[in-house]
Amino acid sequence: ATEEQARNRFQSELEFVQCLANPNYLNFLAQRGFLRERPFINYLKYLLYWKEPEYAKFLKYPHCLHMLELLQYEHFRKELVNAQCTKFIDEQQLLHWQHYSRKRTRLQQALAEQQQPQQQPPPHGNAAAK
Repeated sequence: ATEEQARNRFQSELEFVQCLANPNYLNFLAQRGFLRERPFINYLKYLLYWKEPEYAKFLKYPHCLHMLELLQYEHFRKELVNAQCTKFIDEQQLLHWQHYSRKRTRLQQALAEQQQPQQQPPPHGNAAAK
């Protein structure tokens, strides 16, 4: 493969792996039968290389790695046909991000307060007057 072909493959696999973070897309794949096809299942197994740090660092949506891991299991793939399952995953992701954002904001505020220089009380008495 040429360098350009390798770059195109990297880009398309990066985009596809990140799409796996979207439960509605997973439902779409399941309803169209892709998640029952052996070549597609093998492709999902192949894509596990994205979990390696030298590849994972390119991901904007690291949650896709969790979904990729779950997609290795037949039971999970079968459940994705169910719209209620997809809706549940979608809601759980939203709750996670809402909680994560609040928690992260509190942590950042606490760190900022720790890093502010501590106010020193003025020394007792007036040393210059002695």
